[in-house]
Amino acid sequence: MMRTARTTVEIFKTDVTDATTADSCILVLSHHFPNTHINFDLEDCDRILRVEGYHINIRKIIDLLAAMEVCCSLYTD
Repeated sequence: MMRTARTTVEIFKTDVTDATTADSCILVLSHHFPNTHINFDLEDCDRILRVEGYHINIRKIIDLLAAMEVCCSLYTD
């Protein structure tokens, strides 16, 4: 039987406040995580970053954004 890979969605809180910074973050993350869908919800009070894909490295996302001086943490209810 052939197994189908499942995508996962990771949600992060960030301190991104503007579209220019969000676009820069998406560009960097897309380079490191090709074949993922990445977007921000800047209207949300937690300025949510969503990353959907097959192999998402949470620590790497947090570290890459920290290098861009963006605070980011895994979202928990």
